[in-house]
Amino acid sequence: MKCQKCEKPATFHITELTGPKLQEVHLCEECAREYLSEPEASVAAPPTLAGMLAQQLKGGQLKVGQTAEELARIDQRSCPVCGITFYEFRQAGRLGCPHDYVCFERELDPLIANIHGDTAHVGKHPRRGQKGTDRRTELIRLRRRMKEAVEQEKYELASELRDQIRQVEQQES
Repeated sequence: MKCQKCEKPATFHITELTGPKLQEVHLCEECAREYLSEPEASVAAPPTLAGMLAQQLKGGQLKVGQTAEELARIDQRSCPVCGITFYEFRQAGRLGCPHDYVCFERELDPLIANIHGDTAHVGKHPRRGQKGTDRRTELIRLRRRMKEAVEQEKYELASELRDQIRQVEQQES
């Protein structure tokens, strides 16, 4: 995504919660500094996220470069089972497997709490248990490994993995 003020890549994504509508602003590091240092229009207005970030930037508590580097580092993390990266999740809005909830727990918990109000399920559960989730996770892992083996031209390993996949699928039926 590009900065709304210039053509550089946007590293700050700010959502203003003041007023009747949400306002999303996507800015690069330099434009974010300018945006955050702009004086507030009204003194009595409630503090905005941008205002709080500006105060932290002025106080030296938060450095823009560090935040961008931290986001880039988090985006590169991937699930060891299905291989999805956190960046791919942010782009698609979907996780790859049930293990992703464990792998990206620190990043997902605040997001889930913000959307649903809590991180624990309250309500009905399916009558039929979640049988076979471990097998499905194993299938996802084996298929990913087989795909990597083919890409690396390790065909013997790929054929062994194919046979393992067939065995797991036969156990499922």
